[in-house]
Amino acid sequence: MMRITLFLLLVLTQAGYAQKVQVLTDTSRNAEDTVVIMRRGKVITAEQYAARYVPRKALLYSAVMPGMGQVYNKKYWKLPIVYGGFYLLTSVAFRYNELYNEYKVELFALVRDPNNYVPPSGYTEQQLRSVTEFYRRQRDFFLILDGMWYLLQLVDAHVDAHLRDFDLNPQLKVSLGPSLQQHPLFGQASGIALTIKF
Repeated sequence: MMRITLFLLLVLTQAGYAQKVQVLTDTSRNAEDTVVIMRRGKVITAEQYAARYVPRKALLYSAVMPGMGQVYNKKYWKLPIVYGGFYLLTSVAFRYNELYNEYKVELFALVRDPNNYVPPSGYTEQQLRSVTEFYRRQRDFFLILDGMWYLLQLVDAHVDAHLRDFDLNPQLKVSLGPSLQQHPLFGQASGIALTIKF
């Protein structure tokens, strides 16, 4: 009796863990069997499910070649923004590096021979030190921004691949319009209202 009870208990607990998977076969298409999956009340074919975007793949593509994750997600309009950001930040960093090297050479020449050397910029030694330090900090800052831009495009590709399957509510509406409010202390106040309906 104890063995039968234990057996039934094991069988019933296993049945409690079973998940309901609804797989339908559609035979109406040219006598081909097609497997479809029900997800949140919608029918998804196996081809649609297989064609969904993989976030890890988008992240990997963007890590290897910046902007390729956006191409993988078919967001081609983001490619000029990614490369434009890299071009702008890198060119500014290079310009600050050129100025840093130019004033550093003047500073070293002035420190080596303070009595005979006159800097072309006309700066004193203390001014050259502060200008050199300023351009070095600016160069380093823009190189850090360049690295952050790289990370940002990685995150964009990864999140965009995640949100490709996101169902947007068709009832969602955002409108911008005039607003008139009555305030107890200040009287009537007019302004602009952002209204979100969902």
